[in-house]
Amino acid sequence: MPSRRLTVLQLVPALEAGGAERSALEIGRALVAAGHRSLVVSAGGRMVRQLLQEDSEHVELPIGAKSLATLAQVPRLRALIRRERPDIVHARSRMPAWVGWLALRGLSPRPHFVTTAHGLNSPGRYSAIMARGERVICVSNTVRDYLLSNYPRTDPAHLVVIPRGVEPDDFPYGYLPDNSWREWFFAEFAQLAGAPLLTLPGRGTRLKGHADAIELVAALKARGIDTRLLLLGARQDGRAAYVAELEQLAAARGVADRIAISTQRDDVRDIYAISALVLQLSNKPESFGRTVVEALALCRPVLGYDHGGVGELLADLYPAGRAPVGDRQRLVERAAELLRAAPPIAPLSRYRLIDMQQATLRLYEEVAGLEPRAEGRG
Repeated sequence: MPSRRLTVLQLVPALEAGGAERSALEIGRALVAAGHRSLVVSAGGRMVRQLLQEDSEHVELPIGAKSLATLAQVPRLRALIRRERPDIVHARSRMPAWVGWLALRGLSPRPHFVTTAHGLNSPGRYSAIMARGERVICVSNTVRDYLLSNYPRTDPAHLVVIPRGVEPDDFPYGYLPDNSWREWFFAEFAQLAGAPLLTLPGRGTRLKGHADAIELVAALKARGIDTRLLLLGARQDGRAAYVAELEQLAAARGVADRIAISTQRDDVRDIYAISALVLQLSNKPESFGRTVVEALALCRPVLGYDHGGVGELLADLYPAGRAPVGDRQRLVERAAELLRAAPPIAPLSRYRLIDMQQATLRLYEEVAGLEPRAEGRG
């Protein structure tokens, strides 16, 4: 048990979906397991049920909307802080961080204020709040460098890199789905059968590099290398015109019969596990790149552009999977190399969920002045 029980209040816009929201649940679970108290403030959502089942507490306040009207929640949050007396207020998004920052002004005793920079937000006064924490958790060195570049008055000593982590039990090394799932999947996507599968996960936006993936399949075909491509999650409401554009490109390149575009799915692990390559071709740097770690945890090769958090992860975990940003010729060459003989992948020994949880709890306890704890879950 800890030398003193902490109360940590996390602030997120809502609990519907997303990396920041998932991290709030993961840290809440770790706090409870370590004997601390976990509170989360958000506008609510489908993840609240899981949060409560894991013995965190939830208070519903609309603190996430990007509007000056949201600042009306400052008095309510201040009253909550006075009542619950958290040791730490941890903000994971910009508007909740502003509400939390203002709510803490003038309080005595004043809880410690911690932020996590989950993304590469557009620089400016609105985003600057994420660099104002007593400690600022950066989900990658890419994020740390971005904050120091755009907010040069930030004290580097306040920035702590704690990468996101995946649960190896959810993405077990060497996992393969059973034959019944394979039969069901290839019955749904018959055009993907019969050749190595390339999978590019990502929502329906051109930032994710779907066009580059289609061009890759066409270029491999020209070299006599037969592949199939799944654009996983690109088919979304309101993105019909973009999907039609991708379908037209595939037809123009003569690979329409080798490509499928799906909605978001719950069997991502199984799809990764049968993929010859998982692609990460975002043309804009990303803050982390969780799909890189998930695929490598399963022992599946990843091919991605060498920039941002994706490039950082590949440099550390799978250097053979890096390709220069936007260099389609080198991308094709690297894909052909990996399809012919991919270098071996070791079981995941970092970027695990427990690594992220332990590092975050150590930071909380350090900020709050607790004695260092022994290693262990949470």
